[in-house]
Amino acid sequence: MKHKDIIDQMTLEEKASLMSGKDFWQTMDIGRLGIKSIFLADGPHGIRKQAAAADHLGLNPSIPATSFPTAATVANSWNMKLGRKMGEYLGEEAIVQKVNVLLGPGINMKRNPLAGRNFEYFSEDPYLAGKMASSMIKGIQSQGISACVKHFAVNSQEERRMSIDTIVDERTLREIYLTAFEIVVKESQTKTLMSSYNLLNGTYTNENTHLMRDILRDEWNYDGVVVTDWGGSNDRVAGLKAGNELEMPTTAGETNKDIIQAVKSGKIKEQVLDENVDRLLELNFITEEAFEHPKKQFDMEGHHQLAQKVAEESIVLLKNEDNLLPLKKDKKVAVIGEFAREARYQGAGSSIVNPTKLENTLELLAESGINNIGFEQGFNRYGKKSQRKIDKACALAKDADVVLLYIGLDEVTEAEGLDRENIKLPENQIDLLNALYEINPNIVAILSSGAVVEMPWIDKVKGLVHGYLSGQAGAKAILRVLTGDINPSGKLAESYPLHYEDTPAHHYFPGKEVSVEHREGIFIGYRYYDTANVNVLFPFGYGLSYTTFAYSNIEVDQEGVTFNITNTGSRAGAEIAQLYVGTQSDLIFRPKKELKGFNKVYLQPGETKTITIPFDDKTFRYFNVKTNQWEIEEADYEIMIGASSADIQLNSTLFVEGSGAPLPYEKNKLPSYYSGKINNVSLEEFETLLERKVPDSRWDRSKPLGYNDTIAQCQYAKGGFARFAFKLIKFSHWFLRKIGKRSTANLIMMSVYHMPFRGMARMTGGMMNMPMLDGILMIVNGHFFKGAKHVLSERRQMLKAAKGNN
Repeated sequence: MKHKDIIDQMTLEEKASLMSGKDFWQTMDIGRLGIKSIFLADGPHGIRKQAAAADHLGLNPSIPATSFPTAATVANSWNMKLGRKMGEYLGEEAIVQKVNVLLGPGINMKRNPLAGRNFEYFSEDPYLAGKMASSMIKGIQSQGISACVKHFAVNSQEERRMSIDTIVDERTLREIYLTAFEIVVKESQTKTLMSSYNLLNGTYTNENTHLMRDILRDEWNYDGVVVTDWGGSNDRVAGLKAGNELEMPTTAGETNKDIIQAVKSGKIKEQVLDENVDRLLELNFITEEAFEHPKKQFDMEGHHQLAQKVAEESIVLLKNEDNLLPLKKDKKVAVIGEFAREARYQGAGSSIVNPTKLENTLELLAESGINNIGFEQGFNRYGKKSQRKIDKACALAKDADVVLLYIGLDEVTEAEGLDRENIKLPENQIDLLNALYEINPNIVAILSSGAVVEMPWIDKVKGLVHGYLSGQAGAKAILRVLTGDINPSGKLAESYPLHYEDTPAHHYFPGKEVSVEHREGIFIGYRYYDTANVNVLFPFGYGLSYTTFAYSNIEVDQEGVTFNITNTGSRAGAEIAQLYVGTQSDLIFRPKKELKGFNKVYLQPGETKTITIPFDDKTFRYFNVKTNQWEIEEADYEIMIGASSADIQLNSTLFVEGSGAPLPYEKNKLPSYYSGKINNVSLEEFETLLERKVPDSRWDRSKPLGYNDTIAQCQYAKGGFARFAFKLIKFSHWFLRKIGKRSTANLIMMSVYHMPFRGMARMTGGMMNMPMLDGILMIVNGHFFKGAKHVLSERRQMLKAAKGNN
């Protein structure tokens, strides 16, 4: 241990006190030993340190900070150097605000486009997500503070996220859901990692010794701190055994008592507690060094300019019929759409940033050089239909040469805590587009959203520019792309299906009751579409430019692949070359191709550059469930260089020697996986893949409700009071949506409806303890008077104890 001398001076009570928060955002301090509190703050794309009352939901405003593009946006840049620079600036701002641990980035896989938090995650591909996140973390930690990568692991849905059991086979777990975390832990040495809310194969992730000890600590040699997601602790002692040092937020000392009792009774060795304390002290002391000579301010304008640069490199040009873009100077342009007046530039929930400045499209039009003839709102932001707004927009469009139509998803459609209902744009926006098309077909749509949308309307726009959620400087970045000041170079970090029903997990998402089954296995995103030959609207890695590129002269050896790229157009531009690898053997089921490297190269007109993408330890590997380790299959491998996953420009073949492992599967028992057509995997076949029985995914309505059941399950409660409370919650949600208070309605779903009962104690900062919760559960389960008496009695005891401690 690094801090044995300090730990030896601590009492058991002091050690236990360090294992949970002091308040909502700070760790506990021990003044007599010089141990200070450290501050943790949300910050996937900007610092969210609240000046007033703290909350985890983004309700109260935070201190102004640069709102950079979100991870879903940054991933489209495929630029690791730029990601690192953004991380450096995030770290610098964290120091100014005295934040020790920045809670981000998030690197969960985009298993399904409905997942409500996709805007916070990088990609459907673990290699791209891991590499981009790793560069950002290196930047953040270069400033002396800690990043906190999240959410570990397989947190693929928001609905019932605090109690859902994720059922996934070991190979899929390793290859898809853990690879990005492995890259981050090994390459960027992240100092902090956040466990997810969900269970993984029957055990809460922060208590899961296979995940936390076998893989994270022993296999990856991670020696940093694991912190729970806020309110994400179930059994504190079990979490401690697994190596989960820090529980957040505070429980007012309640779980400290659990730890003390466990040590005294021999349930857990004090040495285990000491190891957890040691790692937390290391994080404390290392990050505190960053504040010895703290900066009092940062260059707001310089950081704003970087936010603009990141946005510019992340914007994706998806369609440019008749070369309508860049806009010609003499063209009369009508600007239509609510998002031009008030940008949709970031997500919602715990990642909301209070920007240092926020650029506005309408205010920037004059300086952009666009010949703007006027603006019309066109539609209501939150979906209410208005023919009057459509008519006014059409009247303006009639006099224009080109229509710039700003459309997208609103803040309450994509939000933490709940999943999307569909992947469509709101109907009122589609109605507007249809009407405009009849008046003026020269439409350029500017799309703002943090995740995939269906586009049955794609034929009614000649241009499509996707800005994703481009941060506080996104408005100017988009205008610079539209005018040609910037040549777009972003490429999609996720596939865009033609229809939601085409997505691989749509039969298995979300889990509605006890569990969610990942029956699609390794076939998510382009791994599925390419293998099963399913057509998509826009493939993974796709993006257009105002210039053209030619690929040539591929050479492959055991070290990597080398090739040339030439800018064959008339403009300077950047191309993202992508390395895909596919095995030509069918002995082990594999995707047709997998991303194994990429390189973004900048070229002047007529310029040629030679690019080398080296192979690494992940290029040819697969996880073998028989040997329980990574293996290499001996085979010929196709080496592909593509402009996207569907646009392979160059290919070659390389023979690779194998590791001699036994075959992990019997081919005849897994026909869906060997064909890649995994839309209707049977229970029997999934159990064969899992090598165990699948647990019942339905609630057992005969049992009394307990700590880990959700408030939503009160609909089945024996207690009439609980059933009435459930109906009241449902009515409140319906009524708030009806009167347009959708943000508040969402809050009910996130913080009440899907909250497990234990959250009442874990998320209230000590206002309620577990004994009081026992009384509430008595009420829920039909013992109203006994339960009410118990709650009041325990409340009196808690207040008496608190008064005695003071």
